[in-house]
Order: sequence, then structure tokens, then C-alpha cells
Amino acid sequence: MGRENQHMLRAWVGVLLCLWMCVAQADWLPVSPEELALRSEPLAPQAPAIYLYRQVDRDDDTSLVRVYNRIKILTEEGRDQANIKINYRKDRQRVRGIEARTIRPDGSIVEFTGSPYDQTLVKGQDHTYSAKVLTLTDVQVGSIIEYRYVLSLGEGYVYDSNWVLNETLFTKRAKFSLVPNQYYALSWSWPLGLPPGTKPPEKIHGKIQMETNNVTAFVEEEYMPPESAVKMRVDFIYYEVGTADKDPVKFWQRYGKRLYGKFDDFIDRPSIMRKTVATIVSSDDSAATKARKLYVWVQKLRNLSFERRRSEAEAKREDLNVIRDAEDVLKYGYGSGDQINWLYAALVRAAGLQAHAVHIAPRDDYFFTPAMMNPHQLSTYVIQLNIDGIDIFVDPGTAFTPFEVLPWTETAVKGLRLDERGGTWVNTPAPQAAQSRIERRATLQLNSAGTLEGKLQVTFHGLTALSLRLNARLDDATERKNTLEQLIKSYVPTGIDVTLSNTPDWDSATLTMAAEFDLKIAGWVQPAGNRALFPAALFGAEVRHDFDHASRVHPIYFRYPYSYDDEVTVRLPSGWRVGTLPPAQNEAFRGLEYKMKVVEQEGGLQLQRHLLQGHFLLTVPYYDILRDFFQQVRAGDEQQVILLRATNAAKAH
Repeated sequence: MGRENQHMLRAWVGVLLCLWMCVAQADWLPVSPEELALRSEPLAPQAPAIYLYRQVDRDDDTSLVRVYNRIKILTEEGRDQANIKINYRKDRQRVRGIEARTIRPDGSIVEFTGSPYDQTLVKGQDHTYSAKVLTLTDVQVGSIIEYRYVLSLGEGYVYDSNWVLNETLFTKRAKFSLVPNQYYALSWSWPLGLPPGTKPPEKIHGKIQMETNNVTAFVEEEYMPPESAVKMRVDFIYYEVGTADKDPVKFWQRYGKRLYGKFDDFIDRPSIMRKTVATIVSSDDSAATKARKLYVWVQKLRNLSFERRRSEAEAKREDLNVIRDAEDVLKYGYGSGDQINWLYAALVRAAGLQAHAVHIAPRDDYFFTPAMMNPHQLSTYVIQLNIDGIDIFVDPGTAFTPFEVLPWTETAVKGLRLDERGGTWVNTPAPQAAQSRIERRATLQLNSAGTLEGKLQVTFHGLTALSLRLNARLDDATERKNTLEQLIKSYVPTGIDVTLSNTPDWDSATLTMAAEFDLKIAGWVQPAGNRALFPAALFGAEVRHDFDHASRVHPIYFRYPYSYDDEVTVRLPSGWRVGTLPPAQNEAFRGLEYKMKVVEQEGGLQLQRHLLQGHFLLTVPYYDILRDFFQQVRAGDEQQVILLRATNAAKAH
């Protein structure tokens, strides 16, 4: 059967799905008396609930996954499992055939007859993670709940095939199977190992199968690495037939040569590139100026990768041309993000500068390891330039990205720099806190009732500005306004009224984005007779509950380092003055800085605060240091300024 027949097969997926669901899901598995009688699990004594049974059957020929879960409720807390969320990626997956039921402790059954609803979890720059949500009724301690569904995958999603072995509940028994896609070679591995006593997957009659028992629960923590980097899993890696190799060096050399051939064919239009460069730069421009001018120019091209996903009918009406090479991008004025990056490399080379395409693995969903020989994790490109002997990395193919700035997902990652010999592994630079600074400047008036009111300006720098722009690129003005107002509310540890008062620059690649607000905080100060306590920090709620737990399981992972620089000027109401100021704070240790100072000014106060967290990945032994530091931050933020009425001041003299 040829590849063209594979597409014919996919046309029958809907029919196959119906048949499969009708036959395979006709009956639930029997419930044993032991399952009904179970009241606790010795291997998970504190568990509120456990998986009695999990089954995942994946078919990569038809891009379907069948999931069956049976959960035992052991405590009152465990009753929360009645709120079921089936997570999926909305832009490329569909959840169908959902069935669920409650089995009471006496064995009687309550079928779920409601309709699941859709909930958006994360709306990213090129994907949306959602959940089908349903709630089962009559769930008691001792009940069993079970549900099943079929996940239909988008075409090409076969490259992300895996079994996740440890979930957030202890698993008593689980079975997994995979029908491989027949058109590709396949290998599989388990980077973090298998549960104790589990036999490795084996292929039986064309199907890969594995069973496991007594799998410990996965611990979810704040600021942890992507789940794919810390969950036990079996990863399945597909290759074009004939490209698999047991030696990583040979594998990547072969892969790099093939990619470089595609890149070289795409950019090999020297005459048209030189003519275009001559219209953009001057011969007496420095190398750095040429690189920047060309960068700005290509970013003005239409970037198809960052537009709203169009329906099939919309795409047909627009009828965009197929881009085959760099000349086509110039001719039509549009291309994908990768095509724009490759065009930039072609133009830079035509300008006489060094430029290399680097195929990288972003770090938002997984951590890449060349030894795993998984080329599908290398999913995008950056360009490495050498200007006056200095290597820099740029990404004009990502919308709104300033020159010499990379999106956080592309920082501190490994990439294959392409060349005719097969390429070289390079590392993109780690992000710095100075590249993701947030400045907050407020001028406020305190009235006699204790309400603060005035103006606030917040300036987002570098990665913070870029992340806001990317996440809001498809939002309308109202949604963008709401995003910023909710963000400001998250900064202040009490209820506030906040209104965006300017129009921030959402659609450029500048290094900063400034937003201005009208701010009102009722009850910020509670006068008590002739005294009042004024909190030393207006902001800081965003870190108030960070690292409360005494112990840690996973490494600590921040998207990028960050810093906050706050300056808040407060005018006091008539008749009030400063009585006592809290001591200044100055803490610094291994990339962590915290400074807090309150200064008396004529008629008021100035609150100065600086917080810097300079890491993006820390090992577990560092957790105690990080936790102690943030406890000191919270203690400093919670200090109080004592305000006195003028009558009190007169008595003092």
C-alpha cells in the first residue's frame, strides 16, 4: 500500500471511529467485590483516591487513542475526582465518545447523562490546550468512578506518540498498547525508567504492549519543569524508513546533511538576494547596522505562522501561493516563520556577513537530548550571526521579537547548526534577568479614609513584553485591556479598581511596552484613632505564596529570570505625618536580590523595592536557599510604616 492510500485510509477514520466505539465500548469491565470493599491502599496510605485500572490503546495508523480509567474514592477529599477533566490540544485533537458512571459502595450504578462542556486551559502563541469537563453525581467515599473516551489526533501527530505511566493518583494496575504507523520505522525508549518490577514493552503480533502495577503518584509542584521532562513515560520515535541509526553521531550527521540540503536549495538565489539587499542597506553601513536593517525589513513581511488559523473554506478563498524558495517569499511578501528566518539568512549572506540556520528544540514542552535521537523535537529555527567576531542569535521569524532577543522557549537550548558536513551542536544563550525586567512607577494620594488613588505606569522589558505580545496577538482590544488589568490586580495583595488609560504598543518588536493605569485601592490603610499602619510594599502579591512547602521533589524551573523595580510615591492626607519607618532590607545570595526602603518625603512617602530572581533552572538541593530567600522577601514586604495624626505629633513635642 502506497502513501497515497494512507490518505484514502484517513478519509474512513470517521466510519472506523463509529464502528470501533460501538464494538469496543459496548461493555464496561466487571467490578470485583474486592474493588467495592477496598477502603485504603497500603502502598499509598495517604491517597485520597487511586486508579484501580488504567488502559490506553493507541493506534497510529488511524490516529486514534482509546482511554479507560477506573478510580476508587478513599476519602472526602477524593470526591473531587468526580470533577473530570479530559485535557486535549484543541487545534489538533478531538475528544469523542465520552461515557462515564458512578458505582456506589453497594454496587448500584448511576450513569452520566449530562453533556460535557469545553474549558480553555492555556491559549498559546500557536496552540490552545482545552479540557472536556464533566461532573459525576452521587460520588461517596467508597464509590468507584469510571470513564472512557476516544481521542482523535490530527494528521501528523503520530510523531508525538507516547505512554504516560505515572499520573497524579497512585495506579494499582495499567495496560498500554500501540499499533505503530506502518509507513515509518519506529524505536521506543523510557528516558526516566520504568516503574519497579515492570517488564519493558514488547511487540506481539504487530502490536507493542506493556503492563505495569503499583505505580506511585506523580507529584505536581509550582515552578516545575515540563511534565514530559519529569514524568515516567515511554516515547515512540518515528523515522523515515532507512534513516534510523543506533549511533547518535552518525544519526545526526545524516539528518543534518539532509536538512542543510533543503536549506541550501531554499536560499540559493544569490542574484535576487544581492539586488534586494542593495535596496535595504548602504555599502558604508557597518556589519551590525546591515544585520539590523535586514532584520527589521524581513519582520515587515506577512508571517503566516502567527495568524489566526483559517478554516478550509477561508484558505480556499484566499488561495495563497505555495512557497518553494526565498525568491517566492520576496515575490509574494509572505511566508512561514521558518521561511522568513531562512530568507533572512540568505539576505545576510548576500550582504557579506556570516549566517547559519540553527534547528532548535524549544523548552516549553520538553527538554531535548541528542542521545534520544528524536528529530521531531527540533521544531523551529533561529539564525546564528557572526558580527565582528561575536556570535549572536536572532529570530526574525517569530513575530514581535526584537533583534538579539529570543523568545524564552528558544533560550538556553541546544540546536543543530546546519552545514554541508552534517552540522554542529550549539547552545543558544541563557536568558538574563535584565532582559525581563518589569518597572512599576506609581504616584498616589492617600485620603483620610485610608483609600489610595492615583496613576500607575508599568513598563515591560524584553521577554516580558514579548510574551505579552505573543500571547495576545489574536486578541481584540477589549481582551488585551482585560489581560493587563488582571495582571495588575495580581500584583497587589488586596482588591483594587484598575483601568487601563493608554493604548500600549502591542504590535511592534520594540524592547519595551508601557501601560498606564488609573488605580484605586480602598481600605489600604485602616486608621485607628491617631495612628495608622501603612504597608511598606504596595506590590509583591505575585510572589506572596511562592515556595511555601517545606520539601521539594522536582527541580525548580522558571521560564526565565526576572526582576521587579518599584517606586511608589504617596502623598499623605492633611494632618498626617510619618511616625516610624521600617528598617531597610538588603538581601543578596547567588543570583537572588531583594532591596526594600521607605523614605520620608515632604508631605509623604516614597516606597522603593527591588526583587531579582536570576535563575531559570535549579536543582532540588537549592530549594531550601530559594525558600528561605522568599520568606525574607515576604517578611520585608509585610513591614509597616506607622503614620501619626498631627495632634499626636504635637503631643510628642
